[in-house]
Amino acid sequence: MLKQQSHIVAPIPDGLRTRALYTVGELRERGRADKEAIDKLFNLIVEMTEEGLDFFFLEPLRRLHASSMMMGMAKMGIGSMLKGSKMVVHKVLKKLDDRSLAAILDFIEEIIHEPEQA
Repeated sequence: MLKQQSHIVAPIPDGLRTRALYTVGELRERGRADKEAIDKLFNLIVEMTEEGLDFFFLEPLRRLHASSMMMGMAKMGIGSMLKGSKMVVHKVLKKLDDRSLAAILDFIEEIIHEPEQA
């Protein structure tokens, strides 16, 4: 579905991509939205969100050679945003059923892509 729409891209480390796909496979195989699955999914979403926030908000500042004070203010703002996001994501995931878990796993697989060959 995403490939038929314009979209923005945020790179993630290969290790995170590997871990994300492994986690998705593991949770899909289990098929249950129990506490362990929700905890693993929460941690994965938080880590992916941190990478995205860093890329979209801090990377432009790094490329502009922003001062350490500017970077510190940006990091503080992003930290607050991440803290709020964590609370919302945790609340949503606590109410997850097995079918909704499968839908989120589908979404995660849909947004992760391997790098294009040069």
